[in-house]
Amino acid sequence: MTTEEFPLNQDRYHLPEPEWSYPNATVNTYAADSEPDFPPPKKAPAGAPNILLVLIDDVGFGWPSVNGGLVRMPNAERMHNRGLFYNQFHTTALCAPTRAAMLTGRNHHSVGAGVIQEMATGYPGYCGIIPKSCATVSELLKQAGYTCGWWGKNHNVPDNETSPAGPFSNWPTGQGFDYFYGFIAGETDQFYPSLIRNTTPVEAPSRPEDGYQLQRDLADDCITWLREQKTIAPGRPVFTYFSTGAAHAPHQPPLDWRGRNAGRFDMGWDEYRRQVHENQLRMGIIPDGTNLTERPEQIPSWDSQPADHKQLFARQAENFADFLEHTDHEVGRVIDAYDELGELDNTLVIYIIGDNGSSGEGSLLGTPNEIMSLNGIQPTIDEAMGFLDTWGLPGTSPHYAAGWAHAGDTPFQWTKQIASHFGGTRNSMIVSWPNRITGRGEVRSQFHHVVDVMPTIMEVVGIREPVEVNGVAQRPIEGTSFAYSFADAEAPGRHETQYFEMMGNRGIYHEGWMASCRHGRLPWETSGTFSFEEDSWELYDISRDFSQSVDLAAEKPDKLKELQDLFLTEAAKYQVMPLDDRFAERLDVTLRPSFYHGRKKVTFYPGMIRQPEGSGPKFISVPWKATIPIEVPEGGAEGVLFALGGDAAGFSVFLWEGKLRYHYNFFGLERYDAIAEEPLPQGHHTIVVDVLPDAAAPGSPATAALFVDGEQVAATRVARQIPMRSGAECFDVGQDSRSPVCDDYKDRGLFEFTGTIDSITFEFGDFEEPTGMDRLRLATAMD
Repeated sequence: MTTEEFPLNQDRYHLPEPEWSYPNATVNTYAADSEPDFPPPKKAPAGAPNILLVLIDDVGFGWPSVNGGLVRMPNAERMHNRGLFYNQFHTTALCAPTRAAMLTGRNHHSVGAGVIQEMATGYPGYCGIIPKSCATVSELLKQAGYTCGWWGKNHNVPDNETSPAGPFSNWPTGQGFDYFYGFIAGETDQFYPSLIRNTTPVEAPSRPEDGYQLQRDLADDCITWLREQKTIAPGRPVFTYFSTGAAHAPHQPPLDWRGRNAGRFDMGWDEYRRQVHENQLRMGIIPDGTNLTERPEQIPSWDSQPADHKQLFARQAENFADFLEHTDHEVGRVIDAYDELGELDNTLVIYIIGDNGSSGEGSLLGTPNEIMSLNGIQPTIDEAMGFLDTWGLPGTSPHYAAGWAHAGDTPFQWTKQIASHFGGTRNSMIVSWPNRITGRGEVRSQFHHVVDVMPTIMEVVGIREPVEVNGVAQRPIEGTSFAYSFADAEAPGRHETQYFEMMGNRGIYHEGWMASCRHGRLPWETSGTFSFEEDSWELYDISRDFSQSVDLAAEKPDKLKELQDLFLTEAAKYQVMPLDDRFAERLDVTLRPSFYHGRKKVTFYPGMIRQPEGSGPKFISVPWKATIPIEVPEGGAEGVLFALGGDAAGFSVFLWEGKLRYHYNFFGLERYDAIAEEPLPQGHHTIVVDVLPDAAAPGSPATAALFVDGEQVAATRVARQIPMRSGAECFDVGQDSRSPVCDDYKDRGLFEFTGTIDSITFEFGDFEEPTGMDRLRLATAMD
């Protein structure tokens, strides 16, 4: 595109623009002798398109039908038929880093997103805080006359800033978006999501038994907003960021979409790769002669699996396909809304299928509870088989086996997290804009990266790169616009160099060559560190070897050394150091600043609900005591006093049939109860809950005891504790606001306490002085 077609605005180097000085106003003593001069409404540049940016989560290159995969995505195909398919588009290999890079036009380490927010460390490239010197694309669009809305996943708020106390400067409405409806986390339960509207937690409009599922809700809300905006201000362009939580785990399709793929994946992951590779070649999605890379030796072959295990594995893929196909359906509903408003031809649709490659985080067997896997605990095959018939239903948080992740990245090597290879970083992107892009169903093969999305939008809208935004000097944008490729499939690529790094996995692309170093830990392993000195590098000629299938490192050591040196240069430039390969070890909430840090005593009050675990006190693997004054009304009481987590993992203290009860959910596999023998009578009572782990080691056994008015009424031994986190849910007082920790009240909604809670005071101890509790009492509580 030329500057003649999209004239650049000369007055937007410093944003916001200066206040209106009323230059044409004449102010005299009386209005009759004066002339008004209203500030003109802010207008986008002439011809500026609407923008619909769609980002699907955790989908590799080999799943979508538009890529030759076997998951049917007719709306992605529809957009390709109306535009262009980019087959050398890249992400960072992990979700939050990709999203931060896309929204800012800078590399992920440049904006503090070298890893996910829950693993942030105190280094510039890894702090989890997008700096104000890197304004988002939404901030620039808003200042250029757009209205901006965001639906779905936001994984870029610092982990310790996700509570109702904020601060909110790093939330969507603090980064240029006028409206947000979605969740602030890496994932959420599709049936019981932790929803936020702007900065306020809200309840989902219905329950799964009523047909509720998150992607359906997001599309409904987005369509309502879009219609509203175009009714009120039809001439103003809109920026819609539709950022689905799917197809990230938990893989939970709506109940009415279950079973649509029954029997379609019985061929297994090895045959799936062969079929998809053939499809990709036939469709021209990959170049002729592209090799199908080998399955890593660490992933077992399909034929080596017993027949009953194959049944489970096939079910995993069927469930995932149901989930992803439904996601594409909801994207299609949003696209239809633009079409029905007559806006689709002048809408730049950027449909990115995957913020990284397919996820291998579900272990070699798959898991019915991926929160368990992220805590470093893998289920046995017998445990997983027990969920065969309920896989994907409410109460499960499933993830498929790594064999399917590798298949979903066909024809490439490896998976999500592995930034050194295209299985982790190569994702498909579809671009449609009928008013300006004449190509239909064409392929573009220029090398590009997610940092290129923002400068592309800026170019087609006509926004100059500002030097200052909201009083903060701006760092240069690091991406390269790909608008030049819209009209010319043969145009030489302009993104010549790109580094990659994720948890020690490293790569560097430069002018058709790629040096790759896969480091130590495998994607389905969640702990352990490895020697960087023992790493080995590979070398690929991408201009001839689309899939990174032929390692030339031994043949061309000088070229490899040149690229290794270039990686170090780029790493220094973009804040990549220090390299850090830890995973679960970095999930500990005490590693980051917190309003609760160092506090030994905290009092909560009724109404304190939906406090995310990452910005709350640490309850896991530490001694604590809760003191709860309550009032039981005539006729008794029931309901939750407090709860952490949900059906994936957590604990809850509640009255059940009037009896005090402590329930501990160890990933749905083991459950522990302490239940009083008698209901609480009417009147005032003081409840005490004491929890004492045996040791400081994460996941160690613990003893929990319940007391009413100074008398012990129940106790239990928790043989295995959650090691790190209970998941993406929250802490609640007086209810269990998301999915139920205890199955017994899963049909009771929020299960709000029907008595009165005065307060809940937690005392947190250590292992030298556990909370002032009597160790002997707890040690003998089970006698």
